[in-house]
Amino acid sequence: MSDYWKIDKLLNLNCFRDFMSRNRYMLITRALHFSRNPDPDDPKPSRLYKIDPVLECFNNRMLEVYKPSKQLSLDKSMVLWRGRLVFRQYIKNKRHKYGIKLYMLTEPNGLVLNILIYSGQGTDSTPEQTHTEYVVYKLMENYLDKGHSLFMDNYYNSSNLAQSLLQRKTYCTGTLRNNRKNNPKEIISKKLKTGESVCKYTKYGVCIVKWKDKREVLAISSEFKNEMIEVHNKYGESKLKPLPISEYNKFMSGIDRQDQMMSYYPCERKTLRWYKKIGFHFLQITLVNSYLLYCKNVKKISYYDFRLSVINSLLYPNKDTISDSIQPPYSRLPQKHFPIKVDKNHKRRYIRKRCRICATKGKRVETIYYCNKCEDQPGLCLELCFEEYHSKM
Repeated sequence: MSDYWKIDKLLNLNCFRDFMSRNRYMLITRALHFSRNPDPDDPKPSRLYKIDPVLECFNNRMLEVYKPSKQLSLDKSMVLWRGRLVFRQYIKNKRHKYGIKLYMLTEPNGLVLNILIYSGQGTDSTPEQTHTEYVVYKLMENYLDKGHSLFMDNYYNSSNLAQSLLQRKTYCTGTLRNNRKNNPKEIISKKLKTGESVCKYTKYGVCIVKWKDKREVLAISSEFKNEMIEVHNKYGESKLKPLPISEYNKFMSGIDRQDQMMSYYPCERKTLRWYKKIGFHFLQITLVNSYLLYCKNVKKISYYDFRLSVINSLLYPNKDTISDSIQPPYSRLPQKHFPIKVDKNHKRRYIRKRCRICATKGKRVETIYYCNKCEDQPGLCLELCFEEYHSKM
């Protein structure tokens, strides 16, 4: 991390030194906390108390600023973590197999609406609900009774859940596991040939369909009937497929798109504590959400250009355009004034000086360079400060 502040010609990046010293950044990162420690008298504090304020802030803010479309998808994502943690998880089909599991409610384009962090067995369930039912209702608590269509995979779906969601005016579509309770036995045991399908409706109108393509697929839907429709793959080949499965494939990619965009510019570091890693991960999710909302209303730009625009607006709030930093032209400096390195002490360490220009701007920056021709021999940063000091003499 300290390489960002080096003056080596291969690593020289003025931007970082111009806004914050290395020592100050390291101090802030080391001392970063998102909440106070729990009361010593609290017998059982939340396992997530270190990150709960960030989680609540994100969820409340998204609820406040955005009204989602009809189609929603629910799935899990992983934040890489290989250290010791009581609720660390392993999911073999994820890009990061070991880590902290996040349940997310998203739109099909990847916009995250609500997040629930898994904190271990027994923490996310009630006597009346299974763990998956608790997760679904927790993420959907602000979106029930509004006619949304929810798409989920077979980890969450069940006949009981689909019926209870339908009573809350929320449709449910997705794949289904064979061993779920109240699955119709005649559907589960039915042997099919390639391309065939069979379905059955419950008394609440929930459709459970079985279809065989390369293998048998079991699906459930409280919104779509078992109609066979023609779909085309990327090669232009057509195929008949049940409508519930076709709609599931169409709207279930929200988490995958979110993870894909997050992978373009990862910012997490291995040495971060778990709650700091989650905090930075939430910052990245917020940035992706901002980009998706921005593209809904104006001409689309690349995610790369959007990130640069956000950084520029934060660093230079009063400027419209930012020119690239360049090395100072030392030929313009007064003659015989050149930067000199400070002496070393008996331990062969540089006796650093505080930069005179940075001090006037309220920044504490220490440098190993100074001007020995000036009367008080001020310490000055090698890049912009040395030229600025002598141009104002």
